[in-house]
Amino acid sequence: MIAEETQYRAWMIAALAGDGAAYRMLLAALGSHLRAYYGRRVGPADAEDLVQETLIAMHTRRATYDTSQPFTAWVYGIARYKLIDEYRRSKRRAAVPLDDAPELFARDEAEAAGAKRDVNKLLATLPKARADLVRKAKLEGFSTQEVAAQTGMSESAVKVGVHRALKTLRNNLEEGDDENR
Repeated sequence: MIAEETQYRAWMIAALAGDGAAYRMLLAALGSHLRAYYGRRVGPADAEDLVQETLIAMHTRRATYDTSQPFTAWVYGIARYKLIDEYRRSKRRAAVPLDDAPELFARDEAEAAGAKRDVNKLLATLPKARADLVRKAKLEGFSTQEVAAQTGMSESAVKVGVHRALKTLRNNLEEGDDENR
């Protein structure tokens, strides 16, 4: 579905602006992708119900879509929750043939994209130098010694800088939680 991201996103933005034809095209295109997604997981009999539930959920929550974010990640999030609900309702355990096992271990691109976006938003709240320290030391896996060599800082300064940056991020998150309560 990622290959169609640009087209789907354009249709959704047009639909949010009131273009009914774009919305019909979006729903039709998504229907076929969702049928394939669910068909591999629950079979064709239950897949159609899940497609309809997903499209209805997408329709009722369309105002929550942030147009600056990937559209397919938003849709897959809804689809995934609908699938989990179906598994709970039917008390079904997912059984996958051994030939399909590699697909199970494939990365969930939508989830990874969302996590990366969230981390980048958090790091954007820090001064650039501190954000770079956190990226290198915590995300890219460089040692303190390597970061110090790259930045021209002492190892102690790198440790202190990373510590203070993480503390600032924690405080920012806690303040955000307090505002959401």
